[in-house]
Amino acid sequence: QVQLQESGGGLVQAGGSLTLSCAASGRTFSSYAMGWFRQAPGKEREFVATINWSGRSTDYADSLKGRFTISRDNAKNTVYLRMNSLKPEDTAVYYCAARGTYDHSASGDDYNYWGQGTQVTVSS
Repeated sequence: QVQLQESGGGLVQAGGSLTLSCAASGRTFSSYAMGWFRQAPGKEREFVATINWSGRSTDYADSLKGRFTISRDNAKNTVYLRMNSLKPEDTAVYYCAARGTYDHSASGDDYNYWGQGTQVTVSS
């Protein structure tokens, strides 16, 4: 069982940056691949980024490559999402998720545990 708690969301101006954190409970964090997803009002949840158990392999939504960076610190049971050059269309609730395998995945259906989400609002 893994419990996830996101933090770091807020209001930022377009062009600004934010770093989201997701703290996980449990002693087996390093055996989980992790992912970030987001959901904007009136839209379906979409994939943002994912990272494997070691942090050596990552994947991103094509539209976000170059602006967003996912990383993890297994010693701190935490995964991060650094977001640069934010745009109003990045406004959404951001969720972190844990997958009970070593390999990352871009499909939300592959994740077993989800956080409650953190709101990111980008003003123009």
